[in-house]
Amino acid sequence: MAYQSLYRRYRSKTFQELVGQEHVVKALKNAVTENRVGHAYLFSGPRGTGKTSTARILGKALNCTNLQEGGEPCCECDSCLSFMDGTSYDLQELDAASNNSVEDIRKINEQVRIPPQVGSHKIYILSSE
Repeated sequence: MAYQSLYRRYRSKTFQELVGQEHVVKALKNAVTENRVGHAYLFSGPRGTGKTSTARILGKALNCTNLQEGGEPCCECDSCLSFMDGTSYDLQELDAASNNSVEDIRKINEQVRIPPQVGSHKIYILSSE
C-alpha cells in the first residue's frame, strides 16, 4: 500500500465537510448554483486553513456531471472520482516554489489551449508553499 499523508487522506470532499469556513462555503455554493463563477479565485491564509481543499472542491463542483442540490458535488460521477483520485486531466495543481522556471510556464501555456476532457472547466491550483 502506498503511503498517503494524513492531510490528503482526510481532506474534505464536499463543501459540507469544510469546517470553519461557512462564509466562504456559502459564497462558493451560491456561485456554483447560480452559474455565476468567476474566472479566478484567490484563497489566502496560513497553512492548514483549507485553501487547497476548498479550491479542489470548487473545481469538483464545477465539473460534476450530477451536481447535487445546493451546489454540492456528487462524489460518484467519473469527473468527481478522477478529481478525488488525482487523475483528472482537468485539474492541474502546481507548486509555485518548484515550478517557477520559464519552461514550466511554457508547459502551462501549452496545457491551457487543450479543452477540458470531461467537465466544462479546467482548474489550475497554484500554491506558494
